[in-house]
Amino acid sequence: MIRALGLQLETPVSGFGEPHRPEGPGSLIVSDHISWLDALALFAVEPATALAKREVARWPLFGSLATQARVQFIDRDRIRSLPGTVAQVAATLRGGRSVMVFPQGTTWCTESGSGFRRAMFQAAIDSGALVQPVTVSYLQCGMPSTVAAFLGEDTFTASLHRVISARDLTVRVTAHPVLRPVQDRRTLAAAAHAAIRGTKAPAHV
Repeated sequence: MIRALGLQLETPVSGFGEPHRPEGPGSLIVSDHISWLDALALFAVEPATALAKREVARWPLFGSLATQARVQFIDRDRIRSLPGTVAQVAATLRGGRSVMVFPQGTTWCTESGSGFRRAMFQAAIDSGALVQPVTVSYLQCGMPSTVAAFLGEDTFTASLHRVISARDLTVRVTAHPVLRPVQDRRTLAAAAHAAIRGTKAPAHV
């Protein structure tokens, strides 16, 4: 799909972190969130189950593809359903399958974005899963680009047309050292966000 859209895929670090044992839990893959292309790029590098907002299921073509890829659709407006979602993610991790999440909760123009919501990191703690921070970035003609950003009132159709029309667009997937779930979820979320931004974690962490 990445190739069909005319994009190039770069992976500066080959593979993700440390391989987990076949009998052990999967990894919680956490990434910044810029575009609907983020998940496609990550799928191209590492097989995983993904979480996505329920609206994605209604997108033309990609909704059915997401369903076939076993994406778990969640209702971001139902706070009461969050503990159940965390438990479901923990169960998937315990079963040996990696899970991909975007803890920012929404898309941003660049990988700097906002801080990470902490809830899904509890799933890693509960299941003993490694946390794999990943930075997704976009380049056009070798320079940072926001052409792939999917924000605000932007429609999927308009975004798709913009991506297809872009010349020399590259998506870069950079994996960082894995984090072990030996901390509380607040600390784990801050450490993952710092790794993705290329900054130091806050002093209290």
